[in-house]
Amino acid sequence: MLPLWDNQTHRRPPVITVLLLVANLVVFGYEIVLSLQAEGALETFMMRHALVPARWVAGWNDEAQWLTLGSHMFLHGSVAHVLGNCWFLWIFGRSVEDRLGSLGYLLFYLASGLGAAALQIAVEPSAGVPMVGASGAISGVLGAYFILLPTAWIVALVPWVVPIVPVPAFVFLILWFALQAVNGFGVLMNGTAGAGGVAWWAHAGGFIAGACLTLWAKSNRWVRRS
Repeated sequence: MLPLWDNQTHRRPPVITVLLLVANLVVFGYEIVLSLQAEGALETFMMRHALVPARWVAGWNDEAQWLTLGSHMFLHGSVAHVLGNCWFLWIFGRSVEDRLGSLGYLLFYLASGLGAAALQIAVEPSAGVPMVGASGAISGVLGAYFILLPTAWIVALVPWVVPIVPVPAFVFLILWFALQAVNGFGVLMNGTAGAGGVAWWAHAGGFIAGACLTLWAKSNRWVRRS
């Protein structure tokens, strides 16, 4: 399912969401520039700043490896990759930022990305395939949306069923999380962990981290009323 819009109104401009979108697009633009320069320039840049679980585990005491926990969130492998992530961030991020506040939302976003990376490393510690993308952090945003706005409505494109249909947010997000978990377990069961493709466990880890962080923020009354 592809979310098209939700039914939420926002009292504050989504400053951090917009800045995160710009940051992802600017970095991807830089990747395009590198790809047009000397051969291998882009590959060198991506390998230096991507998160490679096996490399991180082997060099966990290396500052450069710790930096990849953050830098990998702003790298993307293709136009579809970056645009898909930016679209999900735009749809769900504005409402979450409105409830968490700009600074809290930024810290939450980065923490969710770290949680996503942690689970991916824990599940596939020997994987040598570079992990890039904002998906883990954005999955945290989805986890926060699930906690904060479960009764919201998401208007989504549902291929092969109904072209456009409103779906309760909790249904949309449960189905989304189930897809990540099923595919993640499928990768492990088939023995293809670390073979490349989608980092399913990073998605699941980001969602869980986002949901837990939001519950913690609510318990400390750091969430704005709707």
